[in-house]
Amino acid sequence: QVQLTESGGGSVQAGGSLRLSCAASGLTDERRCMGWVRQAAGKERERVATFFINLGPHYYADSVQGRFTITQEPGQNVVYLQMNSLKPEDTGIYICATGPYPCDSRFVPRDLGQGTQVTVSS
Repeated sequence: QVQLTESGGGSVQAGGSLRLSCAASGLTDERRCMGWVRQAAGKERERVATFFINLGPHYYADSVQGRFTITQEPGQNVVYLQMNSLKPEDTGIYICATGPYPCDSRFVPRDLGQGTQVTVSS
């Protein structure tokens, strides 16, 4: 059974930075994508950043390209999302997710964590 545990959310002013972490256990399929989706109030869930575990490449939503960076702890199923130059519209619940290939805009989550709240004030 896949378990995803997130940490690192919080509140920050616009222009600030946060780093989210996600530790995954129970992953048995090596052809798997991992990353983050977010859920903002009144909006559809949005894929933020995803990549092919242990290989890359990395895929970012247009809205976060150049500001967010997704990385993996070498040799471990631990993923980080470094978020810089945060904007109020980045506010939402950030959810760690895994799922089968493909890892790009077609990514469909199969397993989701509980999520962590990110709030950006203007």
